[in-house]
Amino acid sequence: QVQLMESGGGSVQAGGSLRLSCRASGYTFNSVVSWFRQAPGKEREGVAGFETTFRINYYADSVTDRFTISLDNAKSTVYLEMNSLKPEDTAMYYCAAGFRRGNPWSRANSYAFWGQGTQVTVSS
Repeated sequence: QVQLMESGGGSVQAGGSLRLSCRASGYTFNSVVSWFRQAPGKEREGVAGFETTFRINYYADSVTDRFTISLDNAKSTVYLEMNSLKPEDTAMYYCAAGFRRGNPWSRANSYAFWGQGTQVTVSS
């Protein structure tokens, strides 16, 4: 049974940093693994993706140069380092895996497996 467990969320002031972790059990990350976020009343959006074969990173324009995605296969964990946080980064953050090839990395229905999410709140 595939399980993805996120951790590391919390409340920070604008300009602060957080590191999110997503640990997989019953699954080895492959193809593309990504982080998404969803704010109240908004659609789930792709924040960052990591292509495991060629180790290519993908980022939403809104987080480029502030967020970094990385993968530690030995620990079955994908990370999202978030710096210079802004109030508009406030959302529930989700880890996604089980990518369906041929689909856009940033589309939620491109993934088969999801974690429960971890809340990030940034105050001004």
